[in-house]
Amino acid sequence: MSRILPDVPPRSPEPAALRAAAENAGARAYVEAARLIAGGSHARTWLLRIANPAREVVLREFPPGDPAGTNEARVLTILDGLGGLAPRLIANAADENGSWVVITRLPGQADIRPADPHRFATELGTTLARLHRTPLPALSGLDSLHDRWGGSRRRPSGPAAGLVLEAWDQILTTRRVLTHYDFQSGNVLWEGDTLSGVVDWEGAVLGPPGYDIGWARFDLFLLYGEQLADVFLNAYNTIADIPLEDPGLWDLWTIARSHVGVEDWVPNYHDLGRPDLTATELRRRHTWWTNRTLAKRR
Repeated sequence: MSRILPDVPPRSPEPAALRAAAENAGARAYVEAARLIAGGSHARTWLLRIANPAREVVLREFPPGDPAGTNEARVLTILDGLGGLAPRLIANAADENGSWVVITRLPGQADIRPADPHRFATELGTTLARLHRTPLPALSGLDSLHDRWGGSRRRPSGPAAGLVLEAWDQILTTRRVLTHYDFQSGNVLWEGDTLSGVVDWEGAVLGPPGYDIGWARFDLFLLYGEQLADVFLNAYNTIADIPLEDPGLWDLWTIARSHVGVEDWVPNYHDLGRPDLTATELRRRHTWWTNRTLAKRR
C-alpha cells in the first residue's frame, strides 16, 4: 500500500463502495477521483479522493472466496484505530462477487528504500513492540494464530522444519499478543523518517510475539542484510514489556514457513522499488539465511 500508479486501470472500483465512501463523508459529498495503489498480493487497493467536503479514504477490493475483506472489517472494528497506528473502518460489504472495505487513510506512504536504513529498522522494532503491548482485554474477538494455516504445525517445510517441530510445545505455550500476521516493511507507512501507521490488518490474530518478529527480521534481511535484522530486534527488546527469548527459534519458524513460495514475493518488492529482488535472488538469500540460522543452533 504505497505509491499511486499513474495509469488509469481498465476496471473501475466497486460502485457500491464509492457510494458508501461518499455517503459517509456527507450528504453532498461525491468521489471525484480513484487511483490504484501499488503493492499487495491479493487485494486491489484504491485511493479515493472525495469532494464536498474534501477528504481521502482507501478502498480495498478482494476477489470471490477470499475472506480477507470480511476479516479486515472485523479486525479494524476491534482495534478501533489502535491509537492512530491502524485505519478505522468506514464501510464494508461482501457477496458472491467478492468483498470490499472502505477505511480511513493514514498519513504517509510505504517506502522500502529509506535514506537511513538504521533508523528505518529501529522504527519498525519500536512500533512492533508498541503493538505487542496492546492490552489483551481490548482484543476480545480476535482468532488464535494456531487456528490459521500460518500457525499450523503442518506448515513448516525445508531444512528448518525438524527443529521447529521439536520446539512446537514451546511455540504453543508462549504468551499471546496482538499479532499483525504480516508485519514487514511493505505494510507500514512513513512521513519522512517517522513511521506513521500500519496497514493490511486482515490477518491479525492473537499469537506469540516471535511470529511477527521473525517475519520482520527476515524481510529486513532480504532488503538490507543481517545487521539491520539485528538492529530491529535490539530496538524491539529495548521497549518491549518482555524481551524476546530465543530469537533463533522464531527465525527458524519464519524460514520454515517461507521455504515454499518465497519467490512469489517478487511482485510486491518490485512494486515498491526493489527490482533487484528477483525470484532467483530471493531464493539465494533465503538459503543463506537458512544456513546461517541453522549454524547458530548447532
